[in-house]
Amino acid sequence: MKVIKSIVLAAALMGAGAQVLAADQFVALPSYRVGPYGAGGSGFYGGMIDYFNLVNANGGINGVKMTWEECETEYNASRGVECYERMKTKNGGATLVDPLSTGIAYGIVDRVATDKIPMTMLGYGRSDAANGKVFPYVFPLITSYWNQAAAMIKYLADKNGGYPKLKGKKIVYLYHDSAFGKEAMPVLDAQAKQYGFELIKIAVAPPGSEQQSQWLQIRQARPDHVILWGWGVMNSVAIKTAQRNGFPREKILGVWWAGSEEDTIPSGEAAKGYTSMTFNTPGNYPLIDEIKKKVYASGKGNLADQGRIGSVYHMRGVTLGVLWVEAIRTAQEKFGKGKTMTGEQVRWGLENLNVDAARQKAIGAFGMFPTVKTSCDDHEGSGAVKVQQWDGKKWVAITPNWVVGDKALTRKLLEESSLAYAKEKNITPACMQ
Repeated sequence: MKVIKSIVLAAALMGAGAQVLAADQFVALPSYRVGPYGAGGSGFYGGMIDYFNLVNANGGINGVKMTWEECETEYNASRGVECYERMKTKNGGATLVDPLSTGIAYGIVDRVATDKIPMTMLGYGRSDAANGKVFPYVFPLITSYWNQAAAMIKYLADKNGGYPKLKGKKIVYLYHDSAFGKEAMPVLDAQAKQYGFELIKIAVAPPGSEQQSQWLQIRQARPDHVILWGWGVMNSVAIKTAQRNGFPREKILGVWWAGSEEDTIPSGEAAKGYTSMTFNTPGNYPLIDEIKKKVYASGKGNLADQGRIGSVYHMRGVTLGVLWVEAIRTAQEKFGKGKTMTGEQVRWGLENLNVDAARQKAIGAFGMFPTVKTSCDDHEGSGAVKVQQWDGKKWVAITPNWVVGDKALTRKLLEESSLAYAKEKNITPACMQ
């Protein structure tokens, strides 16, 4: 029933967002709120829209209001490309897009530069797109999959007493058999070779609702750690199947898309003690309180279930909303306050972001995500993560400071991969003005 209410509410808001005025800033949201990944999509895009409504309630960005349109992709790559093509020219032209899907992002990565519409990939997508000289219109903001994988190995190394202690260990990589699941492999392969641990790769066919054979393999392998690189229903199935097979949840470390309430609550007692990566620090923030008071109290909240406000996916969507608005604000500083920014101008704003601690405090989000400072060379802007643990009722950060893995390695891989892509596509790497 909650899903139906959410869809109805989203449709109403989509209609409202389509009424665009000349001075508005139009953005495209190829979202998904149904299917096996609907919980993630509804929470994430719900958080973005809640933040846009808050910005509008506070007068917009120097008077410019945020407007948007959603298009249901069902997390399907071809449908996502169709949604992008449908929305990109609407209302004077979309000026930002984020499909929250590695498959869809790969499908439009070559199009956005031609269309001059910047695409963000918050914590997902092509890791080598952090090289702005090759991917001027693509921004894998905060932390890429490669830097997350490197941070995972650093955290596991620290747990074992340092990198040399990983030698001879067995680490299973249980992954969603998709572009998303395969993205971390270059880093994990390189670090397995560097530190001498055995990397055992086990694929799970999407959506991942059956994993008994995979966990039998894991039980037979007797690994020291399992990295769960899952998404959607795959995660709770993995946690519960691990328990049935007697594998300790404390030895499982999830990707940040396997670290939400929607993953742990359905898993019940099996999830208590389970850990995952995150680029948001769980907790209460003035910004979330302001959304409750100004957006939900006025009946403009996007989530039908208000118990999800401040949850992992919701907070993640709010985070991207903040970064988008700050990019537009930064662009206005250069190209004209109170003016609607073009996609090209927003691209410049994204490449010159500096959401430092002072700016986070001003927004009411101090410590909610790492500070972000981008440049032409670094469209990611951070690379930092935390590790969180489910205590049976809520997520708790167990690394007090942000964790950063081997960035020298990830930068080397990034340069090699992005330059190979540039050669293949006949791109001359250069910074844009």
